[in-house]
Amino acid sequence: MKAVAPGKLILSGEHAVVYGAPALAMAIDRSAHSVLLPGRGEGVSFDLPGEGAGDSFTLLALEDFKSRVMKNYRLFLRGDLGIRDVIAKPVDLFKYAFIMVLDGLHYQLDSGLCLQVRSTIPMGCGLGSSAATVLSEIRALGHYFRVEFRPDWYYDFSLEAERMQHGRPSGVDSYISLHGGCARFREGRAESRPLPRMPMYLVETGVPQSTTGECVEAVAREFAASSIWSEFAGITEEVDRAVLDNDPLRLRAGVRENHRKLVRLGVVPEKVGRFVDAVEARGGAAKICGAGAVRGEAGGVVLVLADEAPAELCREYGYTVSPVRGDPLGTRMIG
Repeated sequence: MKAVAPGKLILSGEHAVVYGAPALAMAIDRSAHSVLLPGRGEGVSFDLPGEGAGDSFTLLALEDFKSRVMKNYRLFLRGDLGIRDVIAKPVDLFKYAFIMVLDGLHYQLDSGLCLQVRSTIPMGCGLGSSAATVLSEIRALGHYFRVEFRPDWYYDFSLEAERMQHGRPSGVDSYISLHGGCARFREGRAESRPLPRMPMYLVETGVPQSTTGECVEAVAREFAASSIWSEFAGITEEVDRAVLDNDPLRLRAGVRENHRKLVRLGVVPEKVGRFVDAVEARGGAAKICGAGAVRGEAGGVVLVLADEAPAELCREYGYTVSPVRGDPLGTRMIG
């Protein structure tokens, strides 16, 4: 049996959702997969994309690691440590989530385990990779230990792990990956929406040099008390109505306005901004899907709404493009 959790993209409301404004987000047909397999000895090992099977850790070592991460997070909350230093490596997030779940379930292992994780979600590009991979891990653990599936339980554990990675996450990544479909999300509450039916494309501009947590911190320093969040809220309401009415022209107009606000926040690299301008000149609309970047030329994944894929334009910029569809199911077991 394999646990699967989809990635997500935000149609409107990046960054603003952290400040109480609504966001409209949907699960997509890119996903993370986790499988628990018998391991060697009595420890726990992690087999991750691009890294292969790693070292084995005893439960005592994992408990000690969890304590260090929680101490680092407290330092981050006090302003004495950057969020990038709370969890240093990709495997650390899975180690933290694993022992957090075991402690929450009050389980003790009687044999070794290996967690194998694979993903079709680009990492660090704004598609909710960390939330999806952690949810697939937690879902696999719940299945392995025969724990009754409770959405609120999985959501809370996923959000706790996300805090170690992103600092102060809004919860939208975890909610959408867990439940699937499309939803208007605000301050931990969600209202279901139909999945958009118009053509959409994902353009990969490269992994940003800055993390999601760093972008959120940079925006907070300049805009925490700004009125821009109410402007974001108005745009998201327009996008919401466009999705409900299945109005592609209105949706494109909202996405264009959302892009302009993200440029104001300083999270759209110049090269990516030029690409978006070129998409708009051809009648389409585009914007970054996640936190964006505050350093370098890469901005993660860009959502493009257009009648056809901007293949020629992407070749000009050195980007790759692929169609994307919604995932109505969310986190689940398959096999």
